[in-house]
Amino acid sequence: MKRLTTLALIAGLCTVVGLFLSSGLEDVAAAVVSAGWGALIVVVARGVAVAWAGLGWFVIFPKATRPTLRDCLTLRFVREGINTLLPVAQVGGDFVGARLLTKRGVPGGIAGASMFVDLMTQAVTQFLFTVAGVILLAWIAGDGPIVRTVTGGLALAAPALGAFYLIQRRSGHKVIQALVSRFAGSREWRALGAIDVLYDSLKRLYGHRGRVAGGLGIHLIGWFIGTVEVYVALHFMGYPVSIVEAVVIESLAQAVRGAAFAVPGALGAQEGGLIALCAIFGIPAEAALALSLVKRLADLLVGVPGLFAWHALEGSKPDPVMAPEPQSEPGLRHDLLVPVLANDLGGRPRTEPQLGELKKCA
Repeated sequence: MKRLTTLALIAGLCTVVGLFLSSGLEDVAAAVVSAGWGALIVVVARGVAVAWAGLGWFVIFPKATRPTLRDCLTLRFVREGINTLLPVAQVGGDFVGARLLTKRGVPGGIAGASMFVDLMTQAVTQFLFTVAGVILLAWIAGDGPIVRTVTGGLALAAPALGAFYLIQRRSGHKVIQALVSRFAGSREWRALGAIDVLYDSLKRLYGHRGRVAGGLGIHLIGWFIGTVEVYVALHFMGYPVSIVEAVVIESLAQAVRGAAFAVPGALGAQEGGLIALCAIFGIPAEAALALSLVKRLADLLVGVPGLFAWHALEGSKPDPVMAPEPQSEPGLRHDLLVPVLANDLGGRPRTEPQLGELKKCA
């Protein structure tokens, strides 16, 4: 896996270098400088979008086990920093965020389930955002190679999205538990209880449709907030676009970035995608590359504080664990989920019998 990531990184860097050299470094630099204060507005817009996503995570929690809004916002910045700046395939930060929630007193089952539900709501709303972009592009420019390519990608993404949802439901529970039972080879492997806890928590979170709908609505608005980055940056560079055109560029650029999840930072993919999309509206390659650089500046200035917050939170003392909500089945253990998700005990002390059982699992 590390070898593939390294190869993807090298390929991405070579692509970026080639695109910048072919477009002219001086022209790209001039376009970046022309962005001026627009670059600062882009960074602010990115911060607002990340905080807004933290609100979308916050609303899906049951009231009895809900962390503070401040915790959700802080950990959302941690997730963003890890996913955008570290080679973790854009999802490693989400598992770290779930684990750090347990240090804020949230039961492990709810923390892990909330992470999966939040990822699901983000994926669904990004899919809808991309569909909106394709429809608008077809309306503006008619059917073309980009429209056909993205439509084909959506056709492949739809079943994958459905499978991701189904694996979180009862059928997925049976599949995962069967796989664990087969490869664990021990009747006393207590981590099976952790899987029960996770799916019990997922069932309760998905069971409250109002909270899930709230998360979907908030995340959908969040994707449109990101359109501000394209609109503002291009206006400051002297290439004004309409709101509709900005939505097309942002939605399809995010789709390209998501498709290139295996490449750290989507290097090369983001730049190439923006060049192709901006060309539709008569924006030259150097301006598209400058837009990509401004976006990467936002990645850096928003992501680095998240990494520092991660470091600080890892060294903090855990809060008392919240009382879990009533369970539908007796004997389910929330504290056993955390080692399965992140190979970490969440900072909470264990009794000797519990430690002995966990050693047997190992």
